[in-house]
Amino acid sequence: MLQHPDALAVVGASAPDQPVILNRPHAAARAARFFVEKFPGRSLYAVKANPSPDLLRVLWDAGVRYFDVASIAEVRLVRATLPEATLCFMHPVKTPSAIAEAYKVHGVRTYSLDTLEELEKIKAATVDADGNPATDLTLCVRLRVSSEYSELSLASKFGCDLTDAPELLQATRQVADALGVCFHVGSQSMSPFAYVQALERVRAAIVEASVLVDVVDVGGGFPSVYPGMEPPPLEDYFSLIDRTYESLPISYSAELWCEPGRALSAEYNSLIVRVERRRGNELYINDGAYGSLFDAAHVAWRFPVRLLRNGASEEVEAFSFYGPTCDDMDYMEGPFELPSDIKAGDFIEIGMLGAYGAAMKTAFNGFDAADVINVSDEPMASQYRGDRNDPRVSDNVVALR
Repeated sequence: MLQHPDALAVVGASAPDQPVILNRPHAAARAARFFVEKFPGRSLYAVKANPSPDLLRVLWDAGVRYFDVASIAEVRLVRATLPEATLCFMHPVKTPSAIAEAYKVHGVRTYSLDTLEELEKIKAATVDADGNPATDLTLCVRLRVSSEYSELSLASKFGCDLTDAPELLQATRQVADALGVCFHVGSQSMSPFAYVQALERVRAAIVEASVLVDVVDVGGGFPSVYPGMEPPPLEDYFSLIDRTYESLPISYSAELWCEPGRALSAEYNSLIVRVERRRGNELYINDGAYGSLFDAAHVAWRFPVRLLRNGASEEVEAFSFYGPTCDDMDYMEGPFELPSDIKAGDFIEIGMLGAYGAAMKTAFNGFDAADVINVSDEPMASQYRGDRNDPRVSDNVVALR
């Protein structure tokens, strides 16, 4: 793969007609090492955030050994890319054939569920040729928890209520070799207290069910840095999770897990786009809502941007973007702050697109082409460079009371 020092060098070398995805393997490796070394438990990469085989290999080389897969396609992809990886099928609703293939062909032993119906499905799909039930399953019951501290809610689709949890935990305990409880506080959680609140629900469920729990999985939601979103240092999250977890009524040998997706992949990618037209404060660019900028269009996510041209005006204006398709929905309101003299033919780098960026790209209207190039400079923002507040003196640590 081609290697350049930065986005400006890419533009200078080729003035690309189509979007260019920039990979920063060093940034993803740094994020992975951070979680492996500092999270007080086991880190599972949530593959859905960015399933690039190149990224999977970067994370593996940096020490990530467990992967949260959410479909049989992801199971096949990770198994083919990383034959020795441990896969955990954490989508709570799976087809019987997907469970059977994952268990019998790919060696998957960990599954999540949030209903008795799913439990029966897992039991039936994992019996051996003689009809004997599996005895090596790790089954994680997913609880519904609040997403009030997160930028994107994940509170409505999955998770059993506390009133239903005791029966499901007791039934799952009878099937599982190892019983887990898991949850997801929502994407881009802006407060460590979200995990404390969720872990207190775990405590209540365990006490009410009177079961021995072997795994507590706090899911994903660990934040990255974007314009208008400056979360506390991740060490604050880890410290508070650890303190709360240690007080739970669980097995002495229980394990703590997490499932970072955005936090491991966001800094891996940025995107070069070309301005095809300017209409006032609207810029027509060659990628958009049906490409790598799905979140910018559909959930009004603001990504960092910079003009790739020397000598630009120091005066900055707020712009919105239109993508290349014929659809009015191909619109990104922003605001995206760029030099006021930006014009057609200019190039823009859009940063922090490693999570749910290239992974969401479609071929609508035929605008699916994109080159991929490695660059060696730093991402536009980072949780891991060491230039944010030292957590030991941070004024935003949430204290237990």
